[in-house]
Amino acid sequence: MAVSVYSAGVEVLSSMYLLLAVLTRLPNSFVAVLRRIPSFAIPVLALCFLGVTSGCKRFEHKSKPEMVYVDARGNLYLHDRVAVVSNRVVQVKNGEALEVIEQAGRFLKVKTEQGQEGWIENSAVIDSTVYDAFAKLAADNKDDPVVATGTLDDLLYMHILPGRKTQHFYLLPANTKVQLLARASVPRKLPAGSMPALPQTESASRTANTEAVPGLPRPRPTVMEDWWLARGPKGRTGWMLGSRIYVNVPDNIAQYAEGQQFVGAYVLTKVYDPKSKFPHHEAPEYLTLLAPLRSARNYDFNEVRVFTWSVHHHRYETAFRLRPIEGFLPAHTGTGKGPGGKTVPTFSIQIADSDNMITDPATGITRPAKLRTIHYEMLDTIVRRVGPDKKPIPRMRSAKTPARAARRSRRHR
Repeated sequence: MAVSVYSAGVEVLSSMYLLLAVLTRLPNSFVAVLRRIPSFAIPVLALCFLGVTSGCKRFEHKSKPEMVYVDARGNLYLHDRVAVVSNRVVQVKNGEALEVIEQAGRFLKVKTEQGQEGWIENSAVIDSTVYDAFAKLAADNKDDPVVATGTLDDLLYMHILPGRKTQHFYLLPANTKVQLLARASVPRKLPAGSMPALPQTESASRTANTEAVPGLPRPRPTVMEDWWLARGPKGRTGWMLGSRIYVNVPDNIAQYAEGQQFVGAYVLTKVYDPKSKFPHHEAPEYLTLLAPLRSARNYDFNEVRVFTWSVHHHRYETAFRLRPIEGFLPAHTGTGKGPGGKTVPTFSIQIADSDNMITDPATGITRPAKLRTIHYEMLDTIVRRVGPDKKPIPRMRSAKTPARAARRSRRHR
């Protein structure tokens, strides 16, 4: 028995050596050296060799395959070959994961999760690096408060950063409901051959007309666009073009926009009115935030308005209005203890504590270096300011804001 084990071990090691001899051209006299190895060591060496080779095979099987993800819109198919005339194998959808099998120029041979194989253009997919960046964006903002909800009016991509030329991935269909987390304004690229542009903010726009150089065309201001950081179905998160998103506002107050756009609408409380048509005859009362229709704002909203329900007239009325200010999202609603320990609705807004503003160069989000939080509570239809911050609220002044309106707004301080 020992002799057979010894002989088998020698044969295994001899086979190893012969293979090495072919590859490395070592002298065949090394076989004689193998035969001088003690009998008890031969099985050990043979087992070590088999263990190393089997371990290499296990490592090879565990290596992670290269993955890509479909980044195209519309109907996209895998094809059976790279040729002008080819057959469709299977349809793939945006966001679907594909395993890379082979690459030939600008085409990839991939396999679906169902095991179907075919060819696809490299430009129609993203690699795992971009996919991981979107996953990180979703993870970093998963706990962010929802400042509003919106509805897409068309097919719309999610981008890794605000801007039309930034990397996009997820494609959401029209009428998709999304949660809005943050807003940013970034330049939109002008057509080739257009006049040079200069960045323009609201404060700078008032003096731009006096800075033209005589004899030269007046520089055109940069065309800006608003973008929303949005969270869609399945937690997918990305930046989406603001002009393609409608902020969801209850129909019963949407008519009171007065030439502005609603940035947010939040229920403060509900009032029972037996003659109303609301569910259970409970009319919701709202805190709303509004902003100008134009883009490139260095603030999120410039007006705060509270709508209460009149039980006598069975309609909405404005109980509180604060404008024009420079407010920043998010706003918060809740409840607190009013006079006599009665539970009353409360809300708070944020404004800048100084003129020092910080703009994130990557996202375009402009925020004050320091924020003030102003608190309010509502007693029936009366809104009054509470909390430790009782300093005056600075009003935003512009060429379109007469001093008379600014004086009238001071009564809400």
